[in-house]
Amino acid sequence: MKSYLTRMFLVLSLCFATAAPAVEPVYTGLFSNKAIKGYDTVAYFTEGRPVKGSDSFQFEYMGAVWLFANADHLAMFKAEPEKYAPQYGGYCAYAVAHNQTASIKPELFTIHEGKLYLNYNADINEKWLDQKASFIEEANQNWPGLLAE
Repeated sequence: MKSYLTRMFLVLSLCFATAAPAVEPVYTGLFSNKAIKGYDTVAYFTEGRPVKGSDSFQFEYMGAVWLFANADHLAMFKAEPEKYAPQYGGYCAYAVAHNQTASIKPELFTIHEGKLYLNYNADINEKWLDQKASFIEEANQNWPGLLAE
């Protein structure tokens, strides 16, 4: 009886399984729907540092919830989300350059030519900074192809 139930459960789960995209367009982590782990993406540009966003100032964009420190930053993002959103959906830019995805630490960022790039850890960030121009070129070739994999 136990074997029959196990097989039945397996068959039913396969019948009702739906294929999810391998990579979501915006990195939110496994148990969250917040972009950049809840940090204010506009603050990177206006304050030059990571600032935690507030649930009081949020906006849904590309399937993720974006938090902002204040109403001004929220309005700026709503007006030009492409300008403020991190490159490669907020995944680690170094990983995307290597045709992979990885999570990020919001404290490890670079603004280069008006665009925001995030990285996984301090070692990766150091490598990124040494050759960011070539990594950006490689990442631009890999993205958004990673979304389809």
